Amino acid sequence: MNISNTITVFFRRLSSGAHQDPVRDWLMVVTLSIIVFAGIIVWNVWAFDTVANGGAIGSATTSAPPVFDRTVLDNIHTIFTNRAAEETKYVTGVYRYADPSQ
Repeated sequence: MNISNTITVFFRRLSSGAHQDPVRDWLMVVTLSIIVFAGIIVWNVWAFDTVANGGAIGSATTSAPPVFDRTVLDNIHTIFTNRAAEETKYVTGVYRYADPSQ
């Protein structure tokens, strides 16, 4: 008896309300669960081994041009450098400000 015929008979018996064999039905469920669990374990071992050896899962990525232009990144770096310089002026006391809550 092949698998597809067994599954078809199983579902036909469920829908027709015929006598059910709970032991056989549970055995089918447990067997299918074990097979699926073994497949998951094999997949995870294969995926781990592939990634651990430096491979990639799926299609290999092609070299893409950089998303950001270097000048934009330099401008952002300059902005944050200027902000840090202003912060140090407040911390060191170069800038004095009046605290209205005092």
